Amino acid sequence: MAVLAALVLLPEPARAAAALDGAAMNWPFALPFAGLLLSIALGPLLFPKFWHHHYGKIAAGWSFLTLASLVWFAGGAAMLESFVHAMLGEYLSFIVLLFALYTVAGGILVTGDLRGTPWTNTSVLAVGTMMASVVGTTGAAMILIRPLIRANLLRPHNAHVIVFFIILVANVGGALSPLGDPPLFVGFLHGVEFFWTTRNIWLQTAIVAGTLLLVFVVLDLWLFRKEPSAAPGGASPIRLRGLINLVLIAAIIASILMSATWRPGIAFDVLGTRLELQNLVRDGLLIAIALLSLWLTPDEHREANGFNWEPIREVAKLFAAIFTAIIPVLAMLHAGRDGSFAWLLSAVTEPNGAPREVPYFWFTGLMSAFLDNAPTYLLFFEVAGGDPQRLMGELSGTLAAISMGAVYMGALTYIGNAPNFMVAAIANERGIKMPSFFGYLFFAGCVLIPLFLLLTFLPIAPVLSAH
Repeated sequence: MAVLAALVLLPEPARAAAALDGAAMNWPFALPFAGLLLSIALGPLLFPKFWHHHYGKIAAGWSFLTLASLVWFAGGAAMLESFVHAMLGEYLSFIVLLFALYTVAGGILVTGDLRGTPWTNTSVLAVGTMMASVVGTTGAAMILIRPLIRANLLRPHNAHVIVFFIILVANVGGALSPLGDPPLFVGFLHGVEFFWTTRNIWLQTAIVAGTLLLVFVVLDLWLFRKEPSAAPGGASPIRLRGLINLVLIAAIIASILMSATWRPGIAFDVLGTRLELQNLVRDGLLIAIALLSLWLTPDEHREANGFNWEPIREVAKLFAAIFTAIIPVLAMLHAGRDGSFAWLLSAVTEPNGAPREVPYFWFTGLMSAFLDNAPTYLLFFEVAGGDPQRLMGELSGTLAAISMGAVYMGALTYIGNAPNFMVAAIANERGIKMPSFFGYLFFAGCVLIPLFLLLTFLPIAPVLSAH
């Protein structure tokens, strides 16, 4: 690490990265990634105690197997360059933003009595969905999840409330701005205008979110009426404490906007990975903002929230492994028609080379559910040409399909979007028995797949009907 730190301080040399030849790879190189996903899915279900104590070691084992296979395939230099690019070029900014939002949002305390009635729960979900595109899915989720858990903790049926919270607040609600969800942030950094998704997919987002809220209130009313009546508690007004953290959330937003508008033209090279100064400054500011939150927020606010570092620690470890194990998968995908996933490029492209919006929506979405939505968005952004001006213009339907698929279908699994994991971990720690990986996948799929079919086949979503 000291060597890498020293390299960051050097001006960027004219050094070419030894790229992995994805065309020469075949499917066995994807086995560590598949093994990691199966471990995440089955570990908590089959051996929960062992998984809880050793998930970091298991994830590191799959990462080591991936890196060893790359050394065997391309040599140590190419493996190291690929690993450094994954960690510094992709994972670093991802986890720093999540860390800052998790820390700052954890200092906002919502006090007062909430009773987990269907109308209260629906109101919290609606407010969180609207907040998500402003303070991020992570920020909105961390602010609201603990009061929602407290409100529903004594209900015999409460896991469905958290599942809908993950779907709406931690995913769908973030579809309208780059601040909302990591894949849109990736697009913003690659040249997509800040308000492009706001202008182009607001109707689809309103339809999906509105329908989900309606389904939730019907389900929650049905379950609520089957439960024994709870003794009415004394009501106290809802109040926000730790308001300095709202200012710090605004500072996070300002830091992100700064990194997109300030272009000093200075970059550094770390083993072939280009690190631009504005992004390094942004990440440094985000870390400083998180530390300021810890300093300025009274400890009792975080204690009352039940705040601890385990959820973000789990996310950091597992997603570090995901970003590592996905290296050969992305290399094979980037090989296009010459790679093992040539069938994928053929599936999203017409014979004349024109993109097909419906396959882009479904492939981006389903891969986002299992490969994490930020790198998947970037992959299909590049498959579609990678030119932001063209994608916002004549190929706007393709960009909308990629954006909707990445954001909406990130809700299908616990690993589709980082806040999903954190919310589930917090709920489990507070005594709510969350569904297993496959249980959540089944429940979310039953709710969401019909909505996605609606977007595909009905004329309410013209961007998906062109091809």
